[in-house]
Amino acid sequence: MAATRRIWCQHLKTRSFGLISCGRTNFEANITMMRILLFLATNAAVLVLISVVFQVLGIDGILAENQVDLDLQALLIMSAVIGFSGSFISLALSKFLAKRSMGVQVIEQPRNTTEQWLLSTVQRQAKEAGIAMPEVGVFNSPEPNAFATGMRRNSALVAVSTGLLNHMNSDEVEAVLGHEVSHVANGDMVTLALIQGVVNTFVIFLSRVIGHVVDRVVFKTERGYGPAYFITSIVAQIFLSILASMIVMWFSRRREFRADEGGAQLSSRQNMASALRALQRRSEHEDLPGEFAAFGISGSKAGGLKRLFMSHPPLEERIAALERNV
Repeated sequence: MAATRRIWCQHLKTRSFGLISCGRTNFEANITMMRILLFLATNAAVLVLISVVFQVLGIDGILAENQVDLDLQALLIMSAVIGFSGSFISLALSKFLAKRSMGVQVIEQPRNTTEQWLLSTVQRQAKEAGIAMPEVGVFNSPEPNAFATGMRRNSALVAVSTGLLNHMNSDEVEAVLGHEVSHVANGDMVTLALIQGVVNTFVIFLSRVIGHVVDRVVFKTERGYGPAYFITSIVAQIFLSILASMIVMWFSRRREFRADEGGAQLSSRQNMASALRALQRRSEHEDLPGEFAAFGISGSKAGGLKRLFMSHPPLEERIAALERNV
């Protein structure tokens, strides 16, 4: 897909990066429509899947036999609305929150040669990847890191830390920028929001079902909801959220390999591997906060069960993957 977009962009007859030809407008419109359809289809698929599973397992009949008055269809719709709304509200606010929480200084007018180089490099890579020029910023942190965020691939933010600029050479920084631009071009922020919306729906739905069953069947509450419903629902939601986060992090780790490959194409495979080795030499580093960690360049070391909650694969595995694809 990324290669197709680059070939398409090479054939556009634009003399200025800011101009958009008729062909590119149609292309971007098709991409936007595909994302809208994907969002709607995912919502519908979640509702249908849960309905089918409950019908096959005979859950409706079991609940009726135990006089559990639960409207599963209404609960499904409510769970999907809450689950996907929370995920996409977070995505919509991601760029604003990143600027505020990370103290990102967006480069509007370059003040030095480094800022000018950052802008020109991202501009070139964005053009090759077939996306609009992202905002480019720098945030103050001694640790080498970078991230990309934004609700739309044509309105994104790419930011690098001062530590990254201080500890890496220009070739390595170019590869890191290519990695982040690839995240944007691949639509990773939207994809992860969709996945998060799906697991949110399951967590909310199943926790409410468990709480309702315990309240009605075990504690025999006949009217309204007793304390057992609220306590059980909260405990179940916490437990299911932990399991769900493992699924989201698995997708996040797979996505990193693809972004590494994109960084190698927008810079070079040697530069991308060298950038990852530079991160590896920094044996201890500070992770990005919260939701931005999944879109950073580096990840923390972990073993055992903690590995299941890593947003990034170990650096040695990412370097090995690049070397295998030479």
